[in-house]
Amino acid sequence: MDRRDFLKAGVGAGALGLAWPSWREVAAMAADQPAKRVGLIGCGWYGKADLFRLIQVAPVEVVSLCDVDKNMLADAADTTAVRQASKKRPRTYGDYREMLKEKDLDVVLIATPDHWHALPMIASVEAGADVYVQKPISVDVAEGQAMLAAARKHGRVVQVGTQRRSTPHLIEARDTIIKPGKLGKIGFVETYCYYHMRNQSNPPDTAPPENLDYEMWTGPAPMRPYNSIVHPRGWRAFMEYGNGIVGDMCIHMLDMVRWMLDLGWPKRVSSTGGVLMSKGGKANITDTQTAAFDYGDLNVLWEHRTWGSTPDPAYPWGATIYGENGTLKLSVMGYDFIPNNGAPVHRDVTYELEQYPVDKTEKDLEKHVAPAIRYHMLDFLKAIADRGKPVADIEQGHISTATCILANMSQQLGRSLVWDAEHQRVVGDDEANQRLRRPYRQPWVHPEPPSA
Repeated sequence: MDRRDFLKAGVGAGALGLAWPSWREVAAMAADQPAKRVGLIGCGWYGKADLFRLIQVAPVEVVSLCDVDKNMLADAADTTAVRQASKKRPRTYGDYREMLKEKDLDVVLIATPDHWHALPMIASVEAGADVYVQKPISVDVAEGQAMLAAARKHGRVVQVGTQRRSTPHLIEARDTIIKPGKLGKIGFVETYCYYHMRNQSNPPDTAPPENLDYEMWTGPAPMRPYNSIVHPRGWRAFMEYGNGIVGDMCIHMLDMVRWMLDLGWPKRVSSTGGVLMSKGGKANITDTQTAAFDYGDLNVLWEHRTWGSTPDPAYPWGATIYGENGTLKLSVMGYDFIPNNGAPVHRDVTYELEQYPVDKTEKDLEKHVAPAIRYHMLDFLKAIADRGKPVADIEQGHISTATCILANMSQQLGRSLVWDAEHQRVVGDDEANQRLRRPYRQPWVHPEPPSA
């Protein structure tokens, strides 16, 4: 197959089934693509992971970087100059609006804290760029509605960083076990995370470091006193900036299950939990929470505990799909199919450390996830080339994000929520509907969804 046709066949969408491209084929496909001018907003851990994987698979020119931390920004600029083919150091900005004023970017990557996803994404598509935005796409449902509307209005491709949809062994599990019906009728799905990832400390509030523009970092979120937990990478400890562990970890597994089983919006969402064990720390996200997503004849359950042991040490974060003919366990590290009759099937995650040796030494890189990010970027580029929808299109990102937000709302309100997907409202619950939009701190203005 000609490599242009190979790419058009739909790499990330799984159209190739088990004919997953080798790294040589990936390099060949990428070499045929016209160079894109790229900007990155948010130069921390995952911003650099995304950007450097894109550089690995496509002849892009990174021309602009933006971050409110001067040290982080300078480090990203220096490393990018080493990594990209031109060896040019990108321009640097402390305000994404100044970066986008140039209107010279084909692609913008957004890897800010969650509370800073909506406004830069909308501004980027308005500036004519296609966008790769990290999950969850928003911190409230109305933001997600506005983001989806903006992408469609301006005709831009928007890929969401739910890269389970581009993970080779998970595509194999979907295409060789689920789609052929080897599980039989599926009646129940468990998703879960038992990582001890909630910050337990209680350091004093201090003045922000000189290298950080804390006013801009806070942006539309409520202004809290600066605390060392928050930056870098610790902001998920606070609901002001995200949606807790449900918004961080559940969205990956829920989105994966929705993609594998062709699920859309749930009919009802119920959740309970709270800070039940770790009451001494400063973090305000739940340490224990369950959520039930009702899809009619199928229930999907979520559970997280940031304490205690993992029921199955091989699956501390993952999903288990129960069918009448067997069980399928899935995670970022592999999968196990245990049929009622017949031999079990086990697969491990694909690594590409020999093909991409820089992965071996890149600081903080999740080496097992790097291949999935690369294929997710290729799927993004394929969608840009044919102006189609990527495998993790913004609409799918909105559904998965909003469903997790509804779970947190249910937990906070202490009641189940019935969701009207057509009208994007909670049925018969004015208080819940008011919470679909978080207040923005002035002078930032909340983006308006189409119905507003």
